[in-house]
Amino acid sequence: MQIPKGKKIYFSSDNHLGAPTDEASLPREKKFVAWLDDVKTDAAAIFLLGDLFDFWFEYGTVVPKGFVRTLGKLAEISDSGIPIYFFVGNHDLWMNGYFEKELNIPVYHKPKEFTFNDKTFYIAHGDGLGPFDKGYKRMKKVFTNPIFKFLFKWLHPDIGMKVAQYLSVKNKLISGEHDATFLGEDKEWLIQFSKSELEKKHSDFFVYGHRHLPMDLDIGQGSKYVNLGDWITYFTYGVFDGENFELKTYK
Repeated sequence: MQIPKGKKIYFSSDNHLGAPTDEASLPREKKFVAWLDDVKTDAAAIFLLGDLFDFWFEYGTVVPKGFVRTLGKLAEISDSGIPIYFFVGNHDLWMNGYFEKELNIPVYHKPKEFTFNDKTFYIAHGDGLGPFDKGYKRMKKVFTNPIFKFLFKWLHPDIGMKVAQYLSVKNKLISGEHDATFLGEDKEWLIQFSKSELEKKHSDFFVYGHRHLPMDLDIGQGSKYVNLGDWITYFTYGVFDGENFELKTYK
């Protein structure tokens, strides 16, 4: 993609809408929708890097109740011709066609590379990458197993949603709660993963969510590691103007 003059690409992740309660997340949702309204004026594209919802499951004819402000705004922006790209997170990995059909938003379940103005981007939510976090990886295999998903969908949605939301909020391993302190490059798993990928193939930017901690670091060979933070504590997002990438805070 060649970014037109005066246009920018925006990146956001980890809203966890619906957590810890619908009432508590509503102000965050309204703030996020206001941000979408602002960025649509000069957006060449918008990337949402997962955990937009604290839980999401698509039954055959049912999707989770709520989030109409967000879904409506995404539909408006998509209908206007601005492309939106969605990467599933560990909280909304059970997507199965709704975004593509209703919102015309492609959904990615694995990392993907993009090139903008000759700058290469490695983009992913970030969960389970690299040789670390083996406990989560085992859990993810269960959650993504077709048999498990088949059995879960036969729960009545009212029951299934309540069980999943309870686990999502209460279980730190599932909920994505993280240490809000920078651990150092040798202990930050996504930084270590990015460096290992850099040895195989160059990317100018490695951009993730999941960690909930805004980071913008040089990792060598002219490459940058970026974590977008979240819309719970930091309200941070990324902007690429065709040459430079910057983390900003929405106020």
